[in-house]
Amino acid sequence: MRSVLSATLMVTALGLVVSGPSAQAQMTPPSTAGTKPKPVTTEPIRPAVQKPEDTAKALSQAERLALQSDLAWVGQYNGAITGDVSERMVNAIKEFQKSRGGKPTGVLNPQERGVLAEIAKKKQESVGWKVATDPGTGARLGIPTKLVPQQASDANGTKWSSPNGTIQVQLARRKEAGPTTAKLAEREKKEPGRNVDYTVVKPDFFVLSGLQGLKKFYIRGTFRGDEVRILTIMYDQATENTVEPVVIAMSSAFNAFPAAAQTAGPPPRKTVEYGTGLVVSDDGAIIADRQITDGCIAIAIAGFGNADRIAEDKAHDLALLRIYGARGLKALDLAKPAAKTALDLTGIADPQVQGGGSAVTGAKASVAQLGGSSDIALTPTPAIGFSGAPAQDGDGKFAGVALLKPVQVAGPATDAPAAQAVLVTADTLRGFLKANDVNATGGSTDAKASVVRVICVRK
Repeated sequence: MRSVLSATLMVTALGLVVSGPSAQAQMTPPSTAGTKPKPVTTEPIRPAVQKPEDTAKALSQAERLALQSDLAWVGQYNGAITGDVSERMVNAIKEFQKSRGGKPTGVLNPQERGVLAEIAKKKQESVGWKVATDPGTGARLGIPTKLVPQQASDANGTKWSSPNGTIQVQLARRKEAGPTTAKLAEREKKEPGRNVDYTVVKPDFFVLSGLQGLKKFYIRGTFRGDEVRILTIMYDQATENTVEPVVIAMSSAFNAFPAAAQTAGPPPRKTVEYGTGLVVSDDGAIIADRQITDGCIAIAIAGFGNADRIAEDKAHDLALLRIYGARGLKALDLAKPAAKTALDLTGIADPQVQGGGSAVTGAKASVAQLGGSSDIALTPTPAIGFSGAPAQDGDGKFAGVALLKPVQVAGPATDAPAAQAVLVTADTLRGFLKANDVNATGGSTDAKASVVRVICVRK
């Protein structure tokens, strides 16, 4: 009897289920026999919370490069712009979120990403940021042309400076037997009056920063064979808040010995290029992307025939096209202003993306705010071919036109994203049409009926 009881207690303690009539008699008290057992409740299995680093890694290399570049421009990120995910990058995102009064999650939602891109764009425009090739050396570098508009070149390199000399940028070149980055760094440290407080020496480059007299300096140098190239940035401490974000961008953009493909200038335009056109009047007026319709020997509107480009707005990259004698055109209602920042784009993707198709499709996007005359960052970037697509809010009210624009990030040129999206606002578009005597009143809210495929044919 003792052995049976011991076995029963052991089975109960282990939570094992014993089958068979005799086992059930031993395990079930007479008072509860025949009743249904109570269901066993367990805690739900919760999915693991994704870390900000994991979310960042899910982005493409191009998206991470653009993100780091934008964070650097707003003064939150001071690391190398490589597209690599790091704790510094996540902390920069958190600091940006806190600066905007948001929760520091380390992951940007679409609205926050749009705000960041817009602020960074304005910072770049304010200093005249331009990534160019130095004609004397072939080096690739970013220059804040509004800060250092004066340029002079000689056999030893090129110098850019502000009118009063408070900011100076110099790209120097020289020949040196058997150079190493360690030797180059030591030589630069010994320049008279130079007090170095930061040093990085890698096999392929070195970086120094500190004070030289009353000016701050930043140096990045490298070599190939016996050719040495050194970028030096010097600026008054009073200009620190303006210049330091630019210094990070310049350092990451600097490519002393770019590959031939990077120094050859922009790639040639496509022989045939596609975009979306928006019908704005029933008598044949169409809004399109100026860049897509630039340099064309013929512009065609699929299903309607050839079109003439009769006006352009270079500041906002808008083109006004007109086709004559066409029937069945339906203009979009541009009069009702959108009130919501979540937008629906209606466009026609590049036929290579669609596998040769020509269907009108939609895409979701958002902006940080609406209105005004300045272009607004639009996220995410839609498919190729959507440049020129109208944007409406959920109520069918017109917000503007989406354009895809090439971008330059302060990072490796080979990894730079091909385009970013901006929204040319409804106010800008209506002003452009009014200036060109296009009556865009009335119309439908059905964007699918108001978009056409624009085809540019070049030589």
